[in-house]
Amino acid sequence: MRTALTTFILLASISGAAADMSVSFAWGPTKKCFDPKSPPMKITGVPAGTTNLDIHMTDRDSDYNHGGGKIAYRGQISLPYGAFKYQGPCPPTGSHTYSFTVKAVDSKGKTLATAKASRKFPE
Repeated sequence: MRTALTTFILLASISGAAADMSVSFAWGPTKKCFDPKSPPMKITGVPAGTTNLDIHMTDRDSDYNHGGGKIAYRGQISLPYGAFKYQGPCPPTGSHTYSFTVKAVDSKGKTLATAKASRKFPE
């Protein structure tokens, strides 16, 4: 029989594991204005049970959704340049800040964890 404290500890440890997921990226070979190839990324702390990574990018300066893609997750910690297609960065003037959101999703479509990373383009 589980006590309320045992249930709380179990839920806290599951939430803590999901909170450890992180993503980072570098623009690498990304070309200006809607390069359809995603930049190289590193993803760590992906929770057990993840079957897909759902990735989207937005321009935080103009609130423009650049789309993204889904990647089958098989334990990889890095995604190469061009792992998915999207509308790459294209700031009209100067540089803009772009944010990637990566969701770890299980086989039933439930989001297990979310990580975000942002960078200016061009840097």
